[in-house]
Amino acid sequence: TVRVWLKRDSGQYWPSIYHAMPSPCSCMSFNPETRRLSIGLDNGTISEFILSEDYNKMTPVKNYQAHQSRVTMILFVLELEWVLSTGQDKQFAWHCSESGQRLGGYRTSAVASGLQFDVETRHVFIGDHSGQVTILKLEQENCTLVTTFRGHTGGVTALCWDPVQRVLFSGSSDHSVIMWDIGGRKGTAIELQGHNDKVQALSYAQHTRQLISCGGDGGIVVWNMDVERQETPEWLDSDSCQKCDQPFFWNFKQMWDSKKIGLRQHHCRKCGKAVCGKCSSKRSSIPLMGFEFEVRVCDSCHEAITDEERAPTATFHDSKHNIVHVHFDATRGWLLTSGTDKVIKLWDMTPVVS
Repeated sequence: TVRVWLKRDSGQYWPSIYHAMPSPCSCMSFNPETRRLSIGLDNGTISEFILSEDYNKMTPVKNYQAHQSRVTMILFVLELEWVLSTGQDKQFAWHCSESGQRLGGYRTSAVASGLQFDVETRHVFIGDHSGQVTILKLEQENCTLVTTFRGHTGGVTALCWDPVQRVLFSGSSDHSVIMWDIGGRKGTAIELQGHNDKVQALSYAQHTRQLISCGGDGGIVVWNMDVERQETPEWLDSDSCQKCDQPFFWNFKQMWDSKKIGLRQHHCRKCGKAVCGKCSSKRSSIPLMGFEFEVRVCDSCHEAITDEERAPTATFHDSKHNIVHVHFDATRGWLLTSGTDKVIKLWDMTPVVS
């Protein structure tokens, strides 16, 4: 079913429309200016409706036979009259919303789970279950591969694009968010670690430069992106501790020569050096590197981190449900979350997003 909820005089929300579809609904896209509602279905069809001005009627407009199986993401681009979609069939497709005609497609390496579009440059960003982000340049009837990003150890679960700063955010089942600097062309990737479960949805408040991430842990994290963040270092490889030179357990030659038992290898999250447990006995948060929780650091880095550097750059809130979808209304500062508990919650974010 598709439902449209209207706020009554009593302050309660009630469904004005309760519309049954021929197949389970898997995703939707709504354009408030045209009141065009595009609904993706499990059978691969995209059904399009126009809502009446009083939101009490849904008028069918057209159906697109877009995919062979479940539609995973839909975007309606008003400026170009395009409907972009991805499906379980590993296909990205775009259609003309005026004629209903298919304009083109692209096969992704895995099932797509994130879709964003930049109107100005006509670049589309596709995140998939393999953890890859693919960037395509769309023309009227063909597309070209620009590049691919790999930074997550788990599948991409959400994408969010900031067209002003030209920054792409990707959330993943590896519990992390990565900020990709597309516009700066420096290739920097900033990691944000603030969830204990997979990141399910992302929204961005452009006017305050704050990112909202929601996860399977029920957490709503509001990140301040208006600070000078640092890239996390590459983890260095070594056969012995780069602080005390004790051999690691696979370094048989040094173990034999020094008559010492090999130690387990760890890495300092601040400098990236390979260290033993004894030389990295401390924990610290490093918010400017995206580590809002305490992580392993070597003893010398721990001493160098100041209290100012430990000041948090994010606020944490408990939604009390496993969030699967969010929508942020920047004009009102309202956040809508829907969860696996079939509950929709409306949050006033103005105290924290300001």
